[in-house]
Amino acid sequence: MAFPESTHKRNIFENLASNVAKATGSTPAFIIAVLLVLIWLITGPVFHYSETWQLVINTGTTIITFLMVFLIQKVQNKDSLAIQLKLNELLAAHELASNRMVNVEGLSEDELKVIQQYYCKLNEVAKNNSSIHESHSIDEAEQNAIQKSQRQKKSKELSKK
Repeated sequence: MAFPESTHKRNIFENLASNVAKATGSTPAFIIAVLLVLIWLITGPVFHYSETWQLVINTGTTIITFLMVFLIQKVQNKDSLAIQLKLNELLAAHELASNRMVNVEGLSEDELKVIQQYYCKLNEVAKNNSSIHESHSIDEAEQNAIQKSQRQKKSKELSKK
């Protein structure tokens, strides 16, 4: 699959964003930030705790925070998309998985809540199963629970005889 020429330009920004996010999330970056704040605090008496002295730290931190919000969001969006694609591949590849779940992130919050209720019910029904691999759907889980209950009744009846 060939990518358009503009992809190269996007890759430069994505690589830059990823590298900056990794660097700023590192221990050395945190130590540098702490040192800068300490230096600023130590210089307070030199500058008589002036408004300009306070403005330096306020302006610097505001600018950095403003830029980092967008940078972090960019990296998070890319990571989230990659995770969704990996999950879609797993769903598509597994013969027992529901393909209806592929791209479920495109549904509304109300639609997602309906699906969540389905899985909550499935979880409640499946709690009675001895193996986490016994059920795939609510119908199957309910059927397994009924069959298990019937087997237990038969077992009890046989043990009484």
